[in-house]
Amino acid sequence: MIDYKALMAVIKSEADSLGVKEYEIYSKSGSDTTVETLNGEINAFSSGTFSGICLRVSNGGRMGYAATELMEESEMRSLVHRALENAKATEKPDEVGIYSGADSYGMDKNPRGASQMDAAELKSIAVRTAKGLYSYSDKVTDGTSTAAQSSSFTVRISNSHGLDLEASATVSVVACEPVISDGQAKESAYELMKLDEDSDIDAMARQAVDTAVSKLGAGEVKSGKYNVVIDSRRMRMLLSAFSSVFSAKNAQMGLSLLKGKEGERIASEIVTITDDPMRDGACVMMPFDAEGVPTRRKNVVKNGVLQTLLYNRETAKRENKESTGNASKAGYASPVSTSPYAFCIEPGDRSLEELYALAGDGILITKLTGLHAGANATTGDFSLESAGFMIRGGKVCEPVKSFTVAGNFFELLKSIAALSDTVELSVTGSSTTFGSPYVLVRDMSVAGE
Repeated sequence: MIDYKALMAVIKSEADSLGVKEYEIYSKSGSDTTVETLNGEINAFSSGTFSGICLRVSNGGRMGYAATELMEESEMRSLVHRALENAKATEKPDEVGIYSGADSYGMDKNPRGASQMDAAELKSIAVRTAKGLYSYSDKVTDGTSTAAQSSSFTVRISNSHGLDLEASATVSVVACEPVISDGQAKESAYELMKLDEDSDIDAMARQAVDTAVSKLGAGEVKSGKYNVVIDSRRMRMLLSAFSSVFSAKNAQMGLSLLKGKEGERIASEIVTITDDPMRDGACVMMPFDAEGVPTRRKNVVKNGVLQTLLYNRETAKRENKESTGNASKAGYASPVSTSPYAFCIEPGDRSLEELYALAGDGILITKLTGLHAGANATTGDFSLESAGFMIRGGKVCEPVKSFTVAGNFFELLKSIAALSDTVELSVTGSSTTFGSPYVLVRDMSVAGE
């Protein structure tokens, strides 16, 4: 067991002895266990831990970084010297210094995560899920897989101003991907759910099988413009792919078309997008950001109008604004950047049946691929291979595949005509959760046969 308080005390003692007035200690540690099955048998198991410390020191108006995974007293002392040397070699002036802390963090600033599942529990869940898949249909065939994973992490921030913060999170999930064959074609479906006391693993597995079976016999779509319903999973994938455009840092670097658009309409008036670090159902909840600034719920877009971009302390100072509490680190040793927490398109007032009825004749999209290559966050353009179901007379009908949807994310936001009344959140072990209802977009370009 690593004694972080003792290690931090060594760093502080060494920094004080060298006359360092401003410094910050950022540490992250965690563990992960994963069990996978293939064709009903366990075929992979992994388990590991990680820990690392990053020290930032301010010296002569310059900020120096140094990081390590070696948790020894001598290394902590060396860390201070390396950070000082790096500060001397840095040409860029530091604009904001080390954060001094806040009076309130809105809730317990040291929340504890749930208990992590052990390997035996995960093995049982993965095998049980696999057996369920095979029991639900005789069409389930080779290639069918499941996985169960439990991961946890703890973030600590301590600095020379007396700030001392800690937060932990644990995320346990189960996933399945049944492969279905009718002797002529194969289809698959993927389902993932968070494991908690309300989890219905059997229902998830049955849903995955039913979804895969429903894809058999998929036809093609004629090219044209269609009323398109994008299901919640695919819409939150799009939101994730383009979330970087809401970063003030990217806007200031000319990598977002939202630069200078705060206060302007950028979406349909029914669209509200929030960022809430304490949202119910989010996999990770954080009361403070990577600089120790308190986090808070905010409307990023309200009724179609861009209210704010997402700021850390440095990007906020450039605009004479306050940080929105969105400073982040990709890893413990990474420089400070910006990212959202629970980034969600808020629900509308339509049931799914009403949404399909409004679509009339169109397409329900339930699959999008190629987001990494086919989506350009700078311009907003996308062209993505898709699959789903035809909507005829307001009813979901036969499956279709192998068509491409193309458009622009910013134009898509403006073209949203209706939203379903339920938001579904992504399940992820990362610090960002994405959420969206089903959305209806009119006259979307589709390239098919």
